[in-house]
Amino acid sequence: MPNNNLLLLIVFFTIGLFLHFGGKSKPVVQFWETLKSAFTAEDNSSQNPYKVPEPTDSSVFADTLAVDMGQSTAPNGPAHKPASELEEKAKPAEISISDADLNRIVSQRDFFLPSTSSQDQLVRRVGYTLKYVEKYEQPAWVAYILQANQIQGGEERENQFMPDPVVQSGTAVTADYTHSGYDRGHLAPAADFKNSYQVMKETFYMSNISPQVPQFNRGIWLELEKIVRAWAYKYQRVYVVTGPVLKPGLATIGRLNKVAVPQQFYKVILYVKPPYVKGIAFLLDNKASNAQLSSFVVPIDSIEKLTGIDFFPRLPDSIERKVESKSNPREWYRLE
Repeated sequence: MPNNNLLLLIVFFTIGLFLHFGGKSKPVVQFWETLKSAFTAEDNSSQNPYKVPEPTDSSVFADTLAVDMGQSTAPNGPAHKPASELEEKAKPAEISISDADLNRIVSQRDFFLPSTSSQDQLVRRVGYTLKYVEKYEQPAWVAYILQANQIQGGEERENQFMPDPVVQSGTAVTADYTHSGYDRGHLAPAADFKNSYQVMKETFYMSNISPQVPQFNRGIWLELEKIVRAWAYKYQRVYVVTGPVLKPGLATIGRLNKVAVPQQFYKVILYVKPPYVKGIAFLLDNKASNAQLSSFVVPIDSIEKLTGIDFFPRLPDSIERKVESKSNPREWYRLE
């Protein structure tokens, strides 16, 4: 009789649960499963309660990794992303390169030169290389390696500006600057080569000269040249590419030659000590300024877009993109 009473109690209790959950069987089943688990001796101590269960069914994996080329069929779910975007995210962010390989690239003779073509008029000096543009009677860029020992010599500048006999089309001459109101502004500064009389003298070839407003040449531009020399002293070696922003429609000076007067100048600096690589660029208007040098800092790729010049093309693409996409003044010594 007691067993019959217990059975009747269970039946009425089950009916009560069923009525409580509105005739739904699933909550009732879940309740009995929970009650059952409380009295079982199954040991789950080895399982991590914070770990998401790993699916074992291959169909679950297939569903998780499936990519829909169109939109999701779920009525309230977000649209699936295109397969190409997901595949791109799955690829490594960049291809790694060893320190030895990077050193090998940096050691190449023309590593620091911008991209050139067979039509470009290149002038190679002992201390620097430039690309001369006859149309504007000045270089598009001057590139060189600046090392600590170069700025510690005792050579003095002689201020003897000369036409460049190597430039086949001929260069501007000193007379083109007479009464123009513009300085004969160095692009590769004489003070960057104080350890060599020959190289310092070569910086006075007119192929290395561009018209600069006197207050600019002797002011903010000079300050920039000084801080680049400070970096060469601290870092032992930096790579420098500098030049005017050349474009059609610039005003000109000169009777013998029409020398374009740039409205802006740039300077791009690269430092490489594997695995560390960093770069910075400056873009300055050709006018006097009392602003901080840091206010003229721009990404290197913005100078590329402005001038059409491809800087440091021999760097691995992943490194080149990272270096040229940003310029951070705080990464550079004494730049405030």
